[in-house]
Amino acid sequence: MLPATSLAQSAPDEGVIALRYYDYRDWQPGADRISVRSPSLYALVPLSDTLTVEGSLVYDSVSGASPLYHDTVSGASGRGIGDYRSAADAKLTRYFGASAVAVGAAYSHEQDYLSRAVSVEWRTWSADRNRTFALGMGAAKDRINAVEGVNGPVLDQPRETYDYLLGITQVLDARSLVESSITWSDGRGFYADPYKLHDTRPGRRRILAWLTHYNRYFPGPDATLRLDYRYIDDSFGDRPHMLEASWVQTLPEGFTLTPTVRYLTQSAASFYRDPPFPGGFVPGELYTADARLSAFGAVTLGLRLAKELPQGVTADLAVNVYRQRGDWRIGRGSPGLAPFSARWIELGLSKRF
Repeated sequence: MLPATSLAQSAPDEGVIALRYYDYRDWQPGADRISVRSPSLYALVPLSDTLTVEGSLVYDSVSGASPLYHDTVSGASGRGIGDYRSAADAKLTRYFGASAVAVGAAYSHEQDYLSRAVSVEWRTWSADRNRTFALGMGAAKDRINAVEGVNGPVLDQPRETYDYLLGITQVLDARSLVESSITWSDGRGFYADPYKLHDTRPGRRRILAWLTHYNRYFPGPDATLRLDYRYIDDSFGDRPHMLEASWVQTLPEGFTLTPTVRYLTQSAASFYRDPPFPGGFVPGELYTADARLSAFGAVTLGLRLAKELPQGVTADLAVNVYRQRGDWRIGRGSPGLAPFSARWIELGLSKRF
């Protein structure tokens, strides 16, 4: 578990508390699938001129019916899905003259899954504050305890993952900056999905991920262009590319409007087999029919509206729609996949103090 956001170059002089509510639903032709409702709380509190603490609490409630067979997350049982997740994380950051160190911890618990993680990150910046370097590492230990998996009992199976981060942020000029990072993840343990029939995956997974952000401010329209590119090289064999563009437009009366478009193209895992299920299954060999490891393309369209209110309060509403198809991949996609669609809505309220 590595920090997801960049540290500032000096300790913040004000705190933030934020409430968010997330509502998600996905479906395939003729079948509603999964619904998720997730309230969360985040807080950042400066303890002194050189020390800050931040953390979040999340509760997810998951419900729904089994999706189409080769995509199933509840196996051949035909049962619906009902689960929850409670999660918390905390991070303490100490700022020095030209650097900062952050240590963090995270905890997540579901009915059949438990995860604990720790992380440490060091950042330093140049004398002119135009360049920042980052080094980080994290470790996570998980337990999978799906006692009614369709492949037989899965009792207290372990998994551990070690993550490493190297990043740089560079101010290009008064209006633009670029941030690029590489992360390496090395995991060992139980990776198969016990709720998918015949699902058998390697006991080790290594992931190299490259993520680059570019921000450019345009004074004429008082707007910012944000571009993101991500590439992942997964030892499972799936290699997704993601490109995202957002336009953050300032409007009168304290409003901000942000349209976003994202495109993802992904190759299939080496042990993924195309439908009809269970075609290609050979006992004793690696196998999955999980559509998340298939070859596909996907498009996400999003729109966020934010409003600055008095006394440091900000409210925002975001709506995103997602569509996934095998033939939208650049190159050949996996045949026989039913189109997959999703939408999620976010409501947020934050206050600076």
